[in-house]
Amino acid sequence: MNQEKSKLFIGFITYGKSSAKYLPYFLTSLKIQSFQNYKILAIDATEMADDNLQIIKKNPEIEIISTGVNFGFAKGFNLLIGEAKKQGAELFLALNCDMIFESGMIEKLICAINVDDKIAAVQPKILKWDFENNKKTEIIDSYGLAIDKMHRFFDDGQGTVDKQGFDKSREIFGFTGAAVLLNLKALEDVRYENEYFDELMFMYKEDCDLSYRLRLAGWKILLEPRAVAYHDRTADIGGQGLFKVGLNRKKKNSQLKKWSFLNNLILLYKIKNLPFSFKVKIYTCYYLLGSIVFALIFENYLMKEFSNFKKIKSGVINKRKILKVAVDMKVIEKFMKV
Repeated sequence: MNQEKSKLFIGFITYGKSSAKYLPYFLTSLKIQSFQNYKILAIDATEMADDNLQIIKKNPEIEIISTGVNFGFAKGFNLLIGEAKKQGAELFLALNCDMIFESGMIEKLICAINVDDKIAAVQPKILKWDFENNKKTEIIDSYGLAIDKMHRFFDDGQGTVDKQGFDKSREIFGFTGAAVLLNLKALEDVRYENEYFDELMFMYKEDCDLSYRLRLAGWKILLEPRAVAYHDRTADIGGQGLFKVGLNRKKKNSQLKKWSFLNNLILLYKIKNLPFSFKVKIYTCYYLLGSIVFALIFENYLMKEFSNFKKIKSGVINKRKILKVAVDMKVIEKFMKV
């Protein structure tokens, strides 16, 4: 590969003490990559100087943006992507810092994205990293974002054993924000003013939203299983059955549930007028009503998110007006699992 032709920037965000323990492993993992022609941008989103900043400063090749406040995932990565574009980036690798990577990951992602000009994003195969024992596992963290007919989003394969011999790239509905190589030309095609990720979504499901907008605009998203990453995810119960979904909800803190509930309302409101099949519309209404009833009975505090939605509704409507739709809904529905 001609590394001189690449204009790759890597970006990540640190969030206080919870990030510091990962950084030595994460940064070492980047340094041993077979592809080295990149620049790293980092946001330190902690309110006071801490171990994150000290560790990063030991790596002078990293350009640090200290915000002193946590802007959230969407705004933080928009800031990083905007800065990368100013410096001439064409590709942007968004990463969580609670990860490590096989040495050929970046090179394989770049090879995959260069196959077709209509590829907007490529995600590596992400397996679970047992951080406490510093052990790589064969348990799947994410084969990419999947979607079903109810408009539920989930990490495909999560919690199951990695498939042996699965070594061909394939199209997936969407990418997880934990690790994804983004084509900045595609992001420009779907941006809202200066936003790529929707900043109405402080954190959680912003990757679902951007994946959806890219798909609607006619862009492709791939999983490249030969590019391998490992992730120390805090909540990793796999499966989509009611029992396992319930266990997963039990593990999440209330703030995550609030963000998830609100951001789901934002996303569904954006796409509510699209000409989906009758079946998808019924399934989606069923799921939304079921979620509301469940919240009323078991998680009543989520009802406040309707008030929060009303406060930002005009912004959601404005973004819905400029939603780019260049495909038939059958293109989207083919990714929807039963």
